[in-house]
Amino acid sequence: MIKPYYRTVLIYLIFALLWIYFSDALVSSLFHSAEMITRVQNLKGFAFVSCTALLLLFLIRADLNRIEQVNQKLQQSYDQTLKGWVQVMDIRHKETGEHSLRVTRMTVRLARLLGVEGDELTYIARGALMHDAGKVGIPDAILIKPGPLDHDEWAIMKEHPVIARDLMKDIEFLKPSINIPYCHHERWNGTGYPQGLAGKQIPLAARIFAIVDVWDALSEHRVYKQPWPEDQVLLYIREQAGIHFDPEIVEVFLDNYPEIKAAAMQPSIF
Repeated sequence: MIKPYYRTVLIYLIFALLWIYFSDALVSSLFHSAEMITRVQNLKGFAFVSCTALLLLFLIRADLNRIEQVNQKLQQSYDQTLKGWVQVMDIRHKETGEHSLRVTRMTVRLARLLGVEGDELTYIARGALMHDAGKVGIPDAILIKPGPLDHDEWAIMKEHPVIARDLMKDIEFLKPSINIPYCHHERWNGTGYPQGLAGKQIPLAARIFAIVDVWDALSEHRVYKQPWPEDQVLLYIREQAGIHFDPEIVEVFLDNYPEIKAAAMQPSIF
């Protein structure tokens, strides 16, 4: 199959040759004075430039559309691979069904309510899907321990954001999505980890996701805890505004809670 750029050049060449041959023949048959032939040739030149510009526009747009379709299929392939990978991770973590997809859908809805759109929303979605990627490096004895972790075990568990960063930083299409996996355990008052960031030093994506992640962790059964009642979960999130969470994002979350919660069960992330 001929490559697109060769096809474009070939079509342009054929069009130019046909134009020159037939237009010259037509001018010669219709006009006989040198003055008229010169005028018509000038007009023919302008027409040629205009027609070839339109032809190139059509050909380039067609090629760009094909490239865009290929890119979309590639992105869909990447995202399907991510979904499959995180579902396996959820099973390993013994999370309740579709934990990562659920918190991703809710995070995307909350981000939209905060005015996030376009590529940034895609980066947030991928970051939410990959939020626990670093736990691949945490031993099962710690990761799914049914009781509280001791000091040394907590020190190991707290390494998972750094593991996630190191895992994702050299993967080109995941680099813009590092903020959630790396920073979602930071706290508004600066007592989180791994960097101890405070306030708006914490990337917006991580501040959005932190609320949804804690809501899900408290609402669902875990190997180390029973689910909390919904009103108690919402009260805790309200109380943690300005301590754990960005207070402005907490307000948007609580004001739109039914819509955000409903997003958890929608068929698609977006």
